[in-house]
Amino acid sequence: MASQFFNWAKSPAAKQYFFSTHFWGPVANWGLPIAALSDIRKDEEMISGIMSPTLAAYSAIFMRFAWRVTPRNYLLFACHLTNCTAQLVQCGRFVKYWHFGGREAKHPVSARVTDAAAKVKEVAKDAEAKVKA
Repeated sequence: MASQFFNWAKSPAAKQYFFSTHFWGPVANWGLPIAALSDIRKDEEMISGIMSPTLAAYSAIFMRFAWRVTPRNYLLFACHLTNCTAQLVQCGRFVKYWHFGGREAKHPVSARVTDAAAKVKEVAKDAEAKVKA
């Protein structure tokens, strides 16, 4: 298997491939999934609820493009498959943290204090509006 690869690597077809956008485009694009994979270890507070699904949709669109273009661009497909998967994991982490009790489980006291402070501000605004009226 390795000898077949090295024989192909010496061929003109390999040189044509390595000096084309079918190779360098996906190589440059691997920055997105690498960043997404490194973000999986970061705190959920840092996840953007808008950007993660947007990047997942972007990668899903370009996965289709990579599959439909002739010749098929497997490197671009793998890049966007990785990014789409990582972004969907981030979306799941975001939803769990902000909407299904992850924040309260991780920070039980501070979450209650933050919620109480928001309620106090609401009540204060309502009281101020009633006084002015």
